[in-house]
Amino acid sequence: MRKTQNKIDMLCILGSTAVGKTHLAAALAKILGSEIISADSRQVYRDMDIGTGKDLDEYCINGEKIPYHLINIVDAGYEFNVFEYQQAFLKAYQEIKNRKALPILCGGTGLYINAVLSGYKLVKVPEDNKLRDKLRDKTDTELIVRLSGLRPLHNTTDTMNRNRLIRAIEIAEHSGKPEIDEFPCIETRTYGLRLERNDLKKRIAARLKSRLKNGMIEEVERLLKKLTPEQLEFYGLEYRFVTKYVRGRLNRNDMFQKLNSAIYQFAKRQEKWFRRMERNGIKIIWLEAKDPTDSLVKYITHGLK
Repeated sequence: MRKTQNKIDMLCILGSTAVGKTHLAAALAKILGSEIISADSRQVYRDMDIGTGKDLDEYCINGEKIPYHLINIVDAGYEFNVFEYQQAFLKAYQEIKNRKALPILCGGTGLYINAVLSGYKLVKVPEDNKLRDKLRDKTDTELIVRLSGLRPLHNTTDTMNRNRLIRAIEIAEHSGKPEIDEFPCIETRTYGLRLERNDLKKRIAARLKSRLKNGMIEEVERLLKKLTPEQLEFYGLEYRFVTKYVRGRLNRNDMFQKLNSAIYQFAKRQEKWFRRMERNGIKIIWLEAKDPTDSLVKYITHGLK
């Protein structure tokens, strides 16, 4: 039985990259005594800080540290997945509720957010060595065609890496295994931050310049000492383009321009995902990211009374 609409188990702050989600969530957490659960598919990785945009200083307000969860929980090189995220979320969520605090889910990975808000029932699929043997000699194109025949290709994540592509087919073809026993009903009030396109472009460019200036290239150089270029490029746009620059495949100006454009296109895909969530029944209350944080906090907290 669902709870009444005015009983909130969790807040969710979502939005595309660079709109200021973490800053708002941390400001809310300070006022409400809340703890933040990250919904970012890359911030789970240790030693990948600047390229994933962790901005951990955002979790400290006037000297007070805001508790956060699901950041820095696995090593770089490991392929974390949405099933593991859902399990880790449930553990963090219950721990926060046991402390009588209000969890705030915050991030921009639509798949992770939707897995929580829609209560996906996910299957933990074991490796199928017989299937892997059959797929080993297939071309990437043949594998993509096979996967597209099993389920819609919502994004390109699974098709950009051969191992992930085979794993995606393995999961899609799996059936009849036990699922999560009843994902809990979490009454969530969801707020989305948005910016006008030109303002978003400016923010993305400014943030990218800052990150390149403050150590993102050096971070990639360190990571390349323990990961292959192919492994590192898997972890997102920043690592893909900066790796090409470090390896001499792009000059600095081309790297910046191509990466800046790719991040903006990624932000548009995030927005598209959130619109699909709305069409599928997730109510999102949209807020203007350019508004003062104090005003946004006041508006959200007033709605909790």
